[in-house]
Amino acid sequence: MPVDAKTKIILLVEDNRGDVRLIQEALKSTTAQCQVVVARDGMEAMAYLRQDGEYEEAMRPDLILLDLNLPKKDGREVLAEIKADPNLKHIPVVVLTTSRNDEDISKSYDLHVNCYISKSRNLPQLFKIVRGIEEFWLETATLPSEER
Repeated sequence: MPVDAKTKIILLVEDNRGDVRLIQEALKSTTAQCQVVVARDGMEAMAYLRQDGEYEEAMRPDLILLDLNLPKKDGREVLAEIKADPNLKHIPVVVLTTSRNDEDISKSYDLHVNCYISKSRNLPQLFKIVRGIEEFWLETATLPSEER
């Protein structure tokens, strides 16, 4: 899909195929023009963000939706690497996970996550959450430009 200047890129880091499909469906019903790029584990997410290997031509995402429980490299490690990297740290990261664990929430904010949201298993509620994320981060918030 060609990307024009108005199209926002969302990097969805999620290993659950069902959740990927539901989040993509929820984003189709929003008004923002966005393209969802999916990374199925933490290693793939970091390769995409660093434009390594097959991702050499990857476009910088405007927003990252990050699950915490991922194979190969977990979401906490990915978040720590993103926020420690001067070239990546300004990309907003929203943790979108099933965990409601206080330790996960505190640790994520310690690592400078922009927002922590627990996924709902209620389909209408999940759609509402995803549309709210999209509306706030891609339509309301002013994001830093790519030229950093």
